[in-house]
Amino acid sequence: MEPRMHLFDREIGAKIGKRMFAVSQVIQESPLPKATQELVQLRASQLNGCGFCIDIHTKDAAAAGETAVRLNLVAAWRHSTVFTEAEQAALALAEEGTRFTDAHHGVSDETWAQVRKHYDDDQAIALVSLIAMINATNRLGVILNNQGGSYEPGNLATLAG
Repeated sequence: MEPRMHLFDREIGAKIGKRMFAVSQVIQESPLPKATQELVQLRASQLNGCGFCIDIHTKDAAAAGETAVRLNLVAAWRHSTVFTEAEQAALALAEEGTRFTDAHHGVSDETWAQVRKHYDDDQAIALVSLIAMINATNRLGVILNNQGGSYEPGNLATLAG
């Protein structure tokens, strides 16, 4: 199936995409651990069914040294032993921040307390912003029918123009 539209083919789409990428760059450069960033983006993308983003974040995480075991267990992180308490808190926040309407009524106080136990103010705002941005990106990808499978690790900046 072909994409319905390419975001960067029109001036307004290119402007939107570049600004979204710029926000993502700020988050990437934050003190939030890179492994946590990729795991969170992967989990939200799984929940949203965005094959394009799953492809990107799985391949970029693997290229950065993430293990296949951890990548394979992200979908079942609650039933695995390979994630730290801090990563578990971030994954719980990603799930609750992604599934407002179908499974949650926002982020629980318990999850927020776990996030604050493991992440300082800068890391926490980066984490919240990351979850917001990946959800927006997933929605663009799914609505526009962007397909996963052909992404080359490290090429995200090239895709963003």
